[in-house]
Amino acid sequence: MFKLKLPTDPRWANIAEGNLSEILTDHAWCEQKAATNSITLITLLPEYPEIVSELLKIAQEELDHFNQVHEIIKARGYDLGRPRKDDYVNDLAKFMIQGSREDLIIDKMLFAAMIEARSCERFKVLTENIKDEELKVFYRELMISEAGHYTTFIGFARQLGNEEKVNRRWEQWLEYEAQVISSYGKRETIHG
Repeated sequence: MFKLKLPTDPRWANIAEGNLSEILTDHAWCEQKAATNSITLITLLPEYPEIVSELLKIAQEELDHFNQVHEIIKARGYDLGRPRKDDYVNDLAKFMIQGSREDLIIDKMLFAAMIEARSCERFKVLTENIKDEELKVFYRELMISEAGHYTTFIGFARQLGNEEKVNRRWEQWLEYEAQVISSYGKRETIHG
């Protein structure tokens, strides 16, 4: 579905499961950042009320995901901890075009779609490879939600720009992301 060029090695799930406190904390802050990103996109697109409405829904869903992860953290006796820097996301951000307003907005949509696609793929890997039954079910549900967010962001990019140009740019994002992700998958973080 996502056409990611480099799938996650399933052994990453073993690394993640080896430190559930850390993966859950990292995941919680990823959800908070995703909500913040949707709100930031709203500030760029006030002239598109339908898009604003959808972005508000996504922001609310991401905050709900943050809350769900936070509840699991509390129930397991873990601490939420401080926000983590996401090197993967920071590396992706370097690829964004700083051209026209339209180019920048489209790239921000593709950037968001890429993060959602990789997160969804990582949740699938967790669902298929961890032993923790509660988290298997939880990550399966989130995988479905993240897939919807990916689709929404790609759709917005195509709505706001020339579809053929957007599709070409998405292919460039896929190639770039494959280079970036090749150095990740060794830490107990969602993208690490």
